[in-house]
Amino acid sequence: MLKSKIRTQEETEKYLEELKDWLDGVKNAPVEGMADFFANRISEYNNVHLKNWGEEYAHIADFFDDGLKTLFDIGCGTGLELESIYKRFPEVKVTGIDLSESMLDKLRKSYGDKNIQIINADYFEYAFEENKFDAAMSFETLHHFKYEKKQLIYSKLYQTIKAGGYYIECDYIACCDEEEALCLEGYEYRRKQNNIPEDMLIHIDIPLTLEHQFELMKNAGFRTAKALYQNCGTVIIRAEK
Repeated sequence: MLKSKIRTQEETEKYLEELKDWLDGVKNAPVEGMADFFANRISEYNNVHLKNWGEEYAHIADFFDDGLKTLFDIGCGTGLELESIYKRFPEVKVTGIDLSESMLDKLRKSYGDKNIQIINADYFEYAFEENKFDAAMSFETLHHFKYEKKQLIYSKLYQTIKAGGYYIECDYIACCDEEEALCLEGYEYRRKQNNIPEDMLIHIDIPLTLEHQFELMKNAGFRTAKALYQNCGTVIIRAEK
């Protein structure tokens, strides 16, 4: 099982100063659409993600209950998280949805022999079946979206999970209100500078604090929402229906 690491106050202050410098350095950088961003990085995606979150990918299945039969994986990409899932639950039926066809092609090559349904679609727009899955999950995908979008997806996830089921999220979480505000300010500035329409999905990080994450999950109907693990800005959350 993974062991948590929480930043000290001194580490948090140093991190925020570094974040401010980084945001200032990228504020005039070109903005990429979500699908284009991943298509342009397909050759390096797995290595980059495993370098940053290798331990979390390797142990994500530890956070699921015994007897998992059906799992919905949103933003599944190339399916890095599924290696852990299939190792613990070899017979689980997985449904994965992602916007990037090139990433899904890699997933098919890795897990074509498994009981998996793959959907190439925008998970905000795609209709989820009600009361279908024992559990749902996402891994480093939702930190690109504002409150309204997150509220929508949490409500959809709540509806598609069976009664008594749960949702596991591993994602980038803001350390405090200041980080959340800084990232959102940079996001809005870059949208305006590049004349990006509001309905276009773009690849810019805008993490929320844990408090705001929990608020949105509970607004969606989840009975409980709690952090099970934290490694600085990477947090694993469980929300129960």
